[in-house]
Amino acid sequence: MSKKQTGLGRGLGALIEEAKPTKEALKGVDEIELSRIVPNPYQPRTVFNQEALEELAESIKQIGVIQPITVRALATGDGFELISGERRWRASKMAGLITIPAYVREANNQGMLEMAIIENIQREDLDPIEVAISFQQLIDECKLTQENLGDRVGKKRATVTNYLRLLKLSPAIQLGIREKKLSMGHAKALMGLEDEATQLMIFDQVLEYDFSVRKTEEVVRQYREGLVHEAKPRTVHKTPDEYVALKNQLSDFFTSKVDLKVNPQGDGKIVISFSSNDELEKIVSILDQLEKA
Repeated sequence: MSKKQTGLGRGLGALIEEAKPTKEALKGVDEIELSRIVPNPYQPRTVFNQEALEELAESIKQIGVIQPITVRALATGDGFELISGERRWRASKMAGLITIPAYVREANNQGMLEMAIIENIQREDLDPIEVAISFQQLIDECKLTQENLGDRVGKKRATVTNYLRLLKLSPAIQLGIREKKLSMGHAKALMGLEDEATQLMIFDQVLEYDFSVRKTEEVVRQYREGLVHEAKPRTVHKTPDEYVALKNQLSDFFTSKVDLKVNPQGDGKIVISFSSNDELEKIVSILDQLEKA
């Protein structure tokens, strides 16, 4: 007996209203002028990494656009609207291309939104907050239930619910998730607390002391079971002046951003940041020299 394919393995055609060729069929690949294409207003991704775009643009300069973008004709007939492929479109403009290969689809607004979201989820390019916002947009604009939405994107209803619950967290915590300071596991643990002050207090501790997900779950459990009776006011642990001076010295020495965190018990960590392979090689070279000294 063959396995029934579910979720993302079914592909876009099966996920978007069980699309039929007569309604959503590709009209073929055209070379379309980049200037005639406008962005997708339903694009779920809101942040485009500039360095990654530059790398893609350089690749496009060398070998061209391998995978066509997908567009639909504007109702006015004087241009096209992106359905998916905004990174390729942006990078192609950066690379100086005049035209770009594109599939032309017939799609209504719901189809536009679904295709844009599902493509990005398949590529795993969205952060959890962007996924949550996209799910909420699908529910609001396409009148879907959480169960129907789960069927559309190949996720269990519980998974959809967990993403949507992220939007109820404090904006500060949402920003921490978007900046990858907090994992989905940490966020799910914090969702177990209704009091925002307590959420923020534990969020600060996660960042300050680098709590694991398991440690965060344990702290949340203690609050829920009443082992800790009230949340302390949100405070920022002040790094002693001598550590601040040391951090600045290390930043100057490595010519890179250095973070130094120390808790009241004296435990801590030093993090040296880099933004390119060249910077990483320079840091490794300095450490090698120190080791040989």
